[in-house]
Amino acid sequence: MSAPTLFPRHIAVLILALLACSFAGNHIAARIAFDHDTGLLLAILCRSGVTLLVLTSLVLWQRERLSLPASTWRWQLLLGLLIATQSFCIYSAVARIPVALALLVVNVSPILLALLTWALGGARPTRRAAGLMGLILFGLTLALDVPQRLSNSGSSEPQWLEGVAYASTAAVVFAFALWITDNKLAGMRGSVRSMLTMAVVFVVAAIAGSSGVLPGGVGLPTSSVGWTALASLVVLYGLGFSLLFICMARLDIARNAPVMNIEPVASLLFG
Repeated sequence: MSAPTLFPRHIAVLILALLACSFAGNHIAARIAFDHDTGLLLAILCRSGVTLLVLTSLVLWQRERLSLPASTWRWQLLLGLLIATQSFCIYSAVARIPVALALLVVNVSPILLALLTWALGGARPTRRAAGLMGLILFGLTLALDVPQRLSNSGSSEPQWLEGVAYASTAAVVFAFALWITDNKLAGMRGSVRSMLTMAVVFVVAAIAGSSGVLPGGVGLPTSSVGWTALASLVVLYGLGFSLLFICMARLDIARNAPVMNIEPVASLLFG
């Protein structure tokens, strides 16, 4: 499978900025939905189910083949499980701490991706990139008010700690998902890869919901505002996810992913 041609950098940056805004809106809508008693697993089921239907229709219309080598299927399954885990963790974080703060933590994933790429034999981050990473981490430390919270560890709110832990896990998992997409599944058609990923996410969420492992996980919204927020997150996530993973192999993601760090800023502007 040959590698696809990369987009010109200004086009890739524009697409990633659009994606960041779409994901920011999705997470704001998710917080509103959760505040109106929408179940976390229900949100994941709805957004993955609708996105899966759209992508399946696209794959059928394009008459794409689903025959893949066994090794590719293993990476594809792992990608789906990682995205399912990331979905649960980021929504769990958003339900516990402010959206902008959760997204700020999650958006260290480009740093983790650059380090992961280097550790696994890819390009070493430049000195300029390393300096930028350090600056981002310093800013994150200030935003989380880590020094103050560490000096008063006995009074740290469990909900804050849980939210940051979930967001950090989401960042790590998403970095691995991006690396797999860019290095192991880049030769697949984006629509097929995205469809199969969403299928795994939907199945995992359905199993978790039916098992009752998360009390209230499939609870329905209790107001029209909750329903509107649920519908909004489905549309925004479907747009963002489909565009990201369909275009992933052409975005030079290891180089351009830091553009998505505008997502927390976008969430502040939108929210």
